[in-house]
Amino acid sequence: MKTNNLLSKVAALAAVLTMVAGPLLAQDPPQGQPPVYANDQGAPPNQAPPPSFSPEQLDRLVSRIALYPDSLLAQVLAAATYSDSIPDAARWADEHHYLTGQALADAIQADHLPWDPSVQALLPFPSVLDTMASDLNWTRDLGNAFLASQQDVMDAVQRERHKAEQYGYLRSNNTIVVSGGPYISIAPYDPGFIVVPYYDPAIVFFPPRPGFFVGGAIRFGFGVGIGGFFRPWGWGVRVGVFDWGAHRVFINGGVWGRTWYNRGVYVHPYVGVRAWAPNQRAAEAHELHARSERERAYAREGRPHVEEHERHH
Repeated sequence: MKTNNLLSKVAALAAVLTMVAGPLLAQDPPQGQPPVYANDQGAPPNQAPPPSFSPEQLDRLVSRIALYPDSLLAQVLAAATYSDSIPDAARWADEHHYLTGQALADAIQADHLPWDPSVQALLPFPSVLDTMASDLNWTRDLGNAFLASQQDVMDAVQRERHKAEQYGYLRSNNTIVVSGGPYISIAPYDPGFIVVPYYDPAIVFFPPRPGFFVGGAIRFGFGVGIGGFFRPWGWGVRVGVFDWGAHRVFINGGVWGRTWYNRGVYVHPYVGVRAWAPNQRAAEAHELHARSERERAYAREGRPHVEEHERHH
């Protein structure tokens, strides 16, 4: 009899613990850890399932950025998860493009910008933000795919890079260093100068036509100087480092852990920068000079930077 009473009490206690622990299991995990969920479908209650993309769709999604240096690629993927902020950020970058180095870093801080630091990290690259803003459906899909499965997106990047290397387009030169092996990494030759390559995805991921000069298919003339001024936004040591084998991305020294399920609460660690509330945005204290059409064209075409801001005076 006593044994039965004891078993009944244990069962009752277990039921209470299940009721208490269940909601806790549905909460988002600490940063950098995989989510733990309370139901059998691998999703928190009342959460829409993540979008699904086929390998072919992912290859097309990443094709226009797959040949970016790893550090820039990582920042683009992270920022794409905040796609709604991209148009405003692109406008700000365009109007402040004439600022560089410490002056630009100071302006970003002084303006109390309302975008996630991952978006702010691309402000030195107005041409990249312009590309993302001009095709917001692509940017949104890219961000959603990265939220749904970092592993699948990284695998797609590697597939595209292997194609470009196999067909002779992707090679080390005086601006980038291409490391082969099972995983292809792309690093800037000068860590302080991040090149933004220009290429046509319809060319560099396919066998070259007879007589086609593969050496001219990727243009590396346009780039941006990144110094220690932008370390708070994740540019510097261990920035944008892909652990391709483990399918992990390091930004600002930490593993990027934003996923489809924790996207509403995840905050990546940045030191010294923040996303301000919209009503806390500071009054604009800088002259606004949008890029000229020639400046935009040079950036799009991978040509050396031409600054025409002085001509506006």
